[in-house]
Amino acid sequence: MQTTGAERRAEVVRAALAAGLVGERRVAAGFLDVDAVRHTVAELRAAFDGGAPVLHAFAVKACALVPVLRLVADAGMGCEVASPGELALALAAGVRADRIVLDSPAKTGGELARALELGVAVNADNLAELERIAALPVVRTSSSVLGLRVNPQVGAGTIGAMSTASAHSKFGAPLRDPGAREEVLAAFDRYPWLTRLHVHVGSQGCPPGLMAAGVRAVWELAEEVNARAGRRQVTSIDLGGGLPVDFAGDEVSPAFADYARTLRSAVPGLFDGSYALVTEFGRSVVAKNGFTVARVEYAKEVGGRRVALTHAGGHLATRTVLMPDAWPLRVEVLRPDGTPSSAEPVVHDVAGPLCFAGDLVARERLLPRIEAADLVVLPDTGGYYTSAPWGYNSVPRPAVHGFTAVGGRVRFAAVRREQTLAEIVAEAGGTHADALVGLGRDGGDGGAAR
Repeated sequence: MQTTGAERRAEVVRAALAAGLVGERRVAAGFLDVDAVRHTVAELRAAFDGGAPVLHAFAVKACALVPVLRLVADAGMGCEVASPGELALALAAGVRADRIVLDSPAKTGGELARALELGVAVNADNLAELERIAALPVVRTSSSVLGLRVNPQVGAGTIGAMSTASAHSKFGAPLRDPGAREEVLAAFDRYPWLTRLHVHVGSQGCPPGLMAAGVRAVWELAEEVNARAGRRQVTSIDLGGGLPVDFAGDEVSPAFADYARTLRSAVPGLFDGSYALVTEFGRSVVAKNGFTVARVEYAKEVGGRRVALTHAGGHLATRTVLMPDAWPLRVEVLRPDGTPSSAEPVVHDVAGPLCFAGDLVARERLLPRIEAADLVVLPDTGGYYTSAPWGYNSVPRPAVHGFTAVGGRVRFAAVRREQTLAEIVAEAGGTHADALVGLGRDGGDGGAAR
């Protein structure tokens, strides 16, 4: 009989309990399935295989942990980065500069110069950024591929905050505003080193058909640029990422193969070899391959509803807590020994430890009756839930562990250790404790932060 996702997660939790990775002292932890990540990357590569060379650049923002970046690179991916910090993480993971793509709507001159010196590909966000790049002496000698992100303005998905091709999106050079397309074409006339077009319609809440419409618009623009130049000036197209993830169950839907078929139908010329391609998938590579475990500290009845007070809240699941309708998570209940709970289902709020009433990862959810010392498991948290922590209440970031489970044996490897209290104090200015009380007393600067 095939093991279900819930059974596999429970098996891993029992092994983690035995190894002391979670329990009364370590009250929360994240887990990432190494074998599943490799399998997902293989599916991505297979979906786009044939016809055109493709660089699959993992969106570092989805799981900004160096061992994870090393893992996906070993599986055949590059990295898409959106800050100097993410670039540093990709380099620390051993990713070659020519397999890194820099995107950001607010790159400084220094960031651009460093990227070009390294040979990192850069997608400019706007026409003013192209002027800034053109003014850099290194642009004449750099091996970087330089592109322009455009906003095809094809519309928004169901989550406005995740939609980047709406009429007023902050990202990219618009294509449908009056005169905007001609300005983009003139930029390609002006800068012969501009050889890539980039589009990213959005992520969660954006259906593959909408994403494909954006890609179609950019492919048509590339054809127009090349016809106007009388040569193949645009040689590559960056399709962005953003394939949505179904958080309702363990099934992967849509799959990468589904999206690739949609693209082949909507933009047949994309895969004929005329253009090299880049993708920037992140959440869809790791989300369903990770989960979070947290201990239940207390359980109580409030207004006729069961409330479980756990160590999984807004500091780990920030988007779920603040936008519960857009980012719902499943909750699985395990007994203290890691076996699935068989208690009678009752309606629960599953709360976190933070000091505000909205710190809930689940509201009015029918679950097996939760007791103190039980464990809650939050599936599908391999993407963003480890890389977007919220520092409210200074709750330590939990450890993250990678695992394999082959032949009935679960093995773990440390990805990130639990944050210490000393590190929290240091981040909160602990070394400058006297800076304010001394400011102005003796005419000194109080010890300016450095």
